[in-house]
Amino acid sequence: MDIIYRTPASNLDCIESKEEAPIPQHRPSVVPTFETLPPELHLLISQQLTYPDALSLKHTNRYFYYLVDTGLQLKVDWLIERRSLHLECPNNHRCDLGSDLKFCRGSVRLLMQRRREHIECESRPGLGCLVYGTKRCAHQRQLRVRIKRWLRSRLTVELWWVLMALIPVLCGVFWVTEFTRWQARV
Repeated sequence: MDIIYRTPASNLDCIESKEEAPIPQHRPSVVPTFETLPPELHLLISQQLTYPDALSLKHTNRYFYYLVDTGLQLKVDWLIERRSLHLECPNNHRCDLGSDLKFCRGSVRLLMQRRREHIECESRPGLGCLVYGTKRCAHQRQLRVRIKRWLRSRLTVELWWVLMALIPVLCGVFWVTEFTRWQARV
């Protein structure tokens, strides 16, 4: 291919013939993600999800919000599954299944949080991981962490102060009993 270079001095200064190096054909490297799958697969995958997983997928972006169905049948199936596993169910007398916002108020919100934190996996031995569906929960916490969490959730700040005040009182009671025993011996 002939390339013509023009300079301000002349319109046709030099005509050079250069061989062009082949331009490598690079395809844009698109990393396949869940969102790049066809909509048909999105729909099929979303139909296999339980209610909490479908609700999480639904709230990732606007596309999935309109694609994923979290209707009445999915909520009822989730509640029946929880009952069959002898897990805690919503304790409201009236469970409003109308919309996700109404359904996730109160105890359902707490149940979903417990599920996310794998607390239900620890509820009964041999149950396995309820989030991933495996025989053993990989996120199961150590005993020390469980005790710390239990103390943090059950004991409020006021109760901690009461316990801190009881420690010197109990130490005083033990000291007085030992002192009276010692006085009785002498």
